[in-house]
Amino acid sequence: MTNNEQLIRTFYQSFQNKDYKAMQYCYAEDAIFSDAIFKNLDSKQVKAMWEMLIKRGKDFSLTFDNIKAGENAGSAEWVATYTFSATNRKVINHVKANFVFENNKIMKHSDDFNFYKWSRQALGLPGLLLGWTPFFKSKVRRSALNGLDAYMKLEK
Repeated sequence: MTNNEQLIRTFYQSFQNKDYKAMQYCYAEDAIFSDAIFKNLDSKQVKAMWEMLIKRGKDFSLTFDNIKAGENAGSAEWVATYTFSATNRKVINHVKANFVFENNKIMKHSDDFNFYKWSRQALGLPGLLLGWTPFFKSKVRRSALNGLDAYMKLEK
């Protein structure tokens, strides 16, 4: 197993154990993160995002596999199962993660998942009817970023 494969494994094992501090340690000081909801988060934001999701998560569980990593890049697949707090709806989200490494830390992390499938599960009828539209996706992104900003202000 390469060092970067171990780094990915450590990251997801920490996630499974709800240890956001260990997850945060895996990131470089100037890391960036993006997924279908959170775009181009800086290191402070991504670290706060994982903390917020772990602290607020209800009945969260995670599995991961297919870890691959070389000297500069890597990937993994993971599945999160949880109750979405805003609607109290069950979500099973399949995610493909891609990483760029620098100095044994995650420099760039992007998670790819089907937003429409997620929105149908998490948001119910509104997600079913509107989850495929750019307007709805943009609204969910704004709401999520506002929630993250509010969380970061509370945690200071």
